[in-house]
Amino acid sequence: MIERIHTNQRMSKIVKHGGVVYLCGQVGSGTTVAEQTEDCLGRVDRLLHEAGSSREHVLQAVIWLADMADFDAMNEVWDAWVPQDAAPARACGEAKLADADLRVEIIVTAAVAG
Repeated sequence: MIERIHTNQRMSKIVKHGGVVYLCGQVGSGTTVAEQTEDCLGRVDRLLHEAGSSREHVLQAVIWLADMADFDAMNEVWDAWVPQDAAPARACGEAKLADADLRVEIIVTAAVAG
């Protein structure tokens, strides 16, 4: 069974299937990449909780930065967010994001908790 949550014509914010949670790409508010990353990861936390998962169950993260010069600043926030001994598989690259003000977008796949 596939469960879709917060769905519209274009996408679902959460899709659950076979014990796995897939989140749509998350962005955050703020002017700096650190502020946007912190807000973005807060959104990830809320969606994971709603889906019956948590940051401890993240399997993979794909991170897009508008400018790789922001890599270190984003990683400072990321490293504080990732639970010890629970780092997911991760990729990070540079991409033109949907809005010129966006500096980071994070896509997460996680296991359902329990």
